[in-house]
Amino acid sequence: MLTNEQEYVTIMTKKEELILDIQNLLNNYDNVHSTSINPDLLKFMDESTLISIIDTLLTQKENNKESDLAWLESFKKVK
Repeated sequence: MLTNEQEYVTIMTKKEELILDIQNLLNNYDNVHSTSINPDLLKFMDESTLISIIDTLLTQKENNKESDLAWLESFKKVK
C-alpha cells in the first residue's frame, strides 16, 4: 500500500504527463509559437480536467483535419 506521500508523487507524475501531452498537442500546429504551461497550474487542475483538455484538443485537431481534407477535395472537383 502506498503512503500519502507516495500517492502524491504518483498523482503529480500523472498530472505532469498530462500537461506534457497538452503542450505537445498545442505545439503540433504549424505556424504557432511554442507553448509552455506553468507547472503551478497543476495544483489547480485535477486529472479529469486535464484529460478533458486533451480530448478537446484532439477533437479540434480532428475537425481541422477534416476541414482541410474537404478544402483539398474541392480542388479535385474544379478540374
